[in-house]
Amino acid sequence: EVQLVESGGGLVQPGGSLRLSCAASGFIFSNVAMNWVRQAPGKGREWVSGINYGGDITSYADSVKGRFTISRDNAKNTLYLQMNSLKPEDTAVYYCQGPSGTRGKGTQVTVSS
Repeated sequence: EVQLVESGGGLVQPGGSLRLSCAASGFIFSNVAMNWVRQAPGKGREWVSGINYGGDITSYADSVKGRFTISRDNAKNTLYLQMNSLKPEDTAVYYCQGPSGTRGKGTQVTVSS
C-alpha cells in the first residue's frame, strides 16, 4: 500500500522559511517521479514542483520559482521542499504526490504576521 506522510508545516512570518518532508513507503521510491501540490482555502489544487526519479531534473510553478527548492533522498525514501522568502499567498495545505497521483494527508503552511 502506497503511503505518503508529509510533515514540517507550520506558522511562519512573511519572508521566513520552512522545510517540508514527505516520507514514502509501499512502492519503489527511487523509480518514481514525485511532485508537491498545494491547495489554498477556497481554491483549487495547484501544482508547485516536480522532480524526476533520479533527482537531477526539477521543475517549478512560476509562482514559486527562485524561492522553493525540491529535492529527494532515495536512500531515505524521502521527498523535500525547501521554501524560502515565503509570502502570505503561499498559505495552503501542501501535499506530496506519488505514483498514480496518490497523496498524503498534507501539512498546513500558514504565512502570516
